[in-house]
Amino acid sequence: MEQINVGLVGYNFMGRAHSNAYRQVPFYFPEVEATPVMKVLCGRTQERVDACAEQFGWEETVYDLDDLLARDDIDLVDITAPNNQHAELAIAAAEAGKHVFCEKPLATSVEDGERMVQAVKDAGVVNMICHNYRRAPAVSLARQMITNGDLGEIYHWRSLYLQDWLMSPDTPMMWRVQKAIAGSGSLGDLMAHSIDLALWLLGDITSVACTMETFIEERPQLDSFDTGLGGRAAADAPMGTVDVDDGVIALCRFESGALGTMEATRFAAGHKNYNWFEVNGSKGSLRFNLERMNELEYYNVDDPGDRQGFRVIPATADVHPYMGLPDGAGPRYWPVAHIIGYEHTFINTVFDLCQAIAKGEAAWPSFADGLRTQKVLAACERASASEGWEAVGL
Repeated sequence: MEQINVGLVGYNFMGRAHSNAYRQVPFYFPEVEATPVMKVLCGRTQERVDACAEQFGWEETVYDLDDLLARDDIDLVDITAPNNQHAELAIAAAEAGKHVFCEKPLATSVEDGERMVQAVKDAGVVNMICHNYRRAPAVSLARQMITNGDLGEIYHWRSLYLQDWLMSPDTPMMWRVQKAIAGSGSLGDLMAHSIDLALWLLGDITSVACTMETFIEERPQLDSFDTGLGGRAAADAPMGTVDVDDGVIALCRFESGALGTMEATRFAAGHKNYNWFEVNGSKGSLRFNLERMNELEYYNVDDPGDRQGFRVIPATADVHPYMGLPDGAGPRYWPVAHIIGYEHTFINTVFDLCQAIAKGEAAWPSFADGLRTQKVLAACERASASEGWEAVGL
């Protein structure tokens, strides 16, 4: 069996999610044609890099990207650094002849996204952006059903991505509330996922209208950082200016003629990670909620009148996407109805990436797919500024 030597840039929330996926793929996907090897973890803060490497099992650590890219034993560079570093890191990795895996959003601007797409194209390397929610089995099932025509002509997309972790004015100025680093707020952090799913499930978005709001405009400067989303500020910390959106609402038109609504916020009290969408068509509807990620709700207009209503499909059987071993050999993870979780979406994603590299095939979603999402994000920002409809220009 071939091996893929991985160099991971970043060691916090997403770095840990990716690390766990590399560890688990060989156990749950015995058919993988190239096994990921956790070769090198790269980051700037030596103490934290070393601690993460020891916890997750990385063989070596380096503290400078040039040291990582100079190594000829690295096949894949995985980028989980903050958004403003994606472009330069990915371009440098591609120019060094490495395959590239990058967290979303692709970049902080369309221009940087275009440079990234050109770099991987010129280098001829496999590239993937990490939109892991595509690989929740229930979401993949929704894609199959829509593609099969089970919903008929699609009329509507509506989505919500709601969190509440940023509501306190005492939450400090971490990078996610700084435009120079994050690019945008809830728009790029949360709605990027909804846009990617909408594009994957329904096709191109042609135009958008949008409004964005910043609810808390000043926050205390960050004093210390933890490995999740949070951080701490000293009691007398100076204040900094928040220059990204806290909440965003968008309308969209699809090339197919469908209409869509999207909302994303980090100020929805009581919602921790409510990533929800609904699709309505002439033959039925589908609903998905990440907080119940093993379920897909389905309404069929052809059901007898005395039993019409949304039914729950538990996408946990070995006939569902990612859930069964090859050749009907049984369940991949657990017996039916023994549910899987958030981390499995990354395991499924890394498996597909390894297969693409092993076979020399294109991975999906590619950087080009990420650029499509980036263009919708940019159109949303323009629409919010103009207070009118803006063409996406895909």
